[in-house]
Amino acid sequence: MTTNTVSLRRARAADAAGLSAVFDAAWREAYQGIIPGIALERFLARRGPETWRSMIGGGRGLAVIAFGEQVAGYAAYGQVRDRTMRADGEIDELYIAPEFQGLGLGTRLFRAVRNDLIDRGLNRIGVWALADNPRARGFYEGLGGVAGPESVERVSGICLPKIGYLFA
Repeated sequence: MTTNTVSLRRARAADAAGLSAVFDAAWREAYQGIIPGIALERFLARRGPETWRSMIGGGRGLAVIAFGEQVAGYAAYGQVRDRTMRADGEIDELYIAPEFQGLGLGTRLFRAVRNDLIDRGLNRIGVWALADNPRARGFYEGLGGVAGPESVERVSGICLPKIGYLFA
């Protein structure tokens, strides 16, 4: 009998291909119909394993949630980058591969990353969600996020409205 465990840890170089695969699958699933197809393909093409290798161990936190040895999701986070967020820390990205969604892994990852930010003295946390992504917005609202600032995200030349969620 094989037993798979769920683990939360910092990303390591060996995770680059898994991170790239999660990013690709999660973005295709989440943003199909929101980001025009060609713009989405251009953006995905720029985030292959080499890009992930360069991000691992960089200035931002990068946490992985794994199921057995398979990367099931990730979160990138650190100090807030956009002062309009009115927060100390920010979760830049949080994605779970489609086949692992609905199992509570996103909630577990969010809480772990939020605790890490708080441990670093970054108590007011923000995260952006595209306005046209009701699933992400519902996820953050369900975790207690309060809708805050609004802005625009540019993805491959396309302007997409986004909403900031704040966690105190």
